[in-house]
Amino acid sequence: MLNFLRRSFIAGFFVAVPLVISVLGLVWAFQMMDGLTAPLVERLLGREIPGLGIVLTAAGILLVGMFAANVLGRRLLQRTEYYLMLVPLFRSIYAPVKQLVWAFNPQNESGFKRVVMVEDPQRGLLLGFLTREFSVERHGQLEAFVAVYVPTNHLYLGDVFLYPRSRVEFPSLTVEEGVRIFLTGGMALPPSVAGQSEGSPPRARVD
Repeated sequence: MLNFLRRSFIAGFFVAVPLVISVLGLVWAFQMMDGLTAPLVERLLGREIPGLGIVLTAAGILLVGMFAANVLGRRLLQRTEYYLMLVPLFRSIYAPVKQLVWAFNPQNESGFKRVVMVEDPQRGLLLGFLTREFSVERHGQLEAFVAVYVPTNHLYLGDVFLYPRSRVEFPSLTVEEGVRIFLTGGMALPPSVAGQSEGSPPRARVD
């Protein structure tokens, strides 16, 4: 009986804790975004409307995107960013956050495009992200290389390795799955990973 209760408690614990943390995280994010403009809405309308703040925040982000897509707006934002980057404290926070966010931007040519595996003679089989493809001129010929980003602790801390493209393999993992693998210390690795040819896109797996 005690063993049954213990197994049930352990099973319930590992089911309930991730669920509770996820729900609390969503509630916190909703309250934070809603709280950005909730005081202004309450001052203008005279009463609080739950959820309206997050709608206005999303609309504000959309307007910023439309402004940034404009040539004049993009130049103004770049100039503003240049002056803000002169502030040491702001630069130390803004630069790594922007780099991490832009890594997942589909419009970013040097972002996390695919998950790759490389057999390194010194480090073993490495799992990382393809961030850039480029060419190196050797003996009068261009050789295709890739830049592979391998996180060491958090996603924004890691090492960059350069390998010939012919040595890189593309496993059947999406970028989202690769991020999950690093965040869980490898525990999110599937039981088996299928390789892919160089030209085939990443295959989304259904858990």
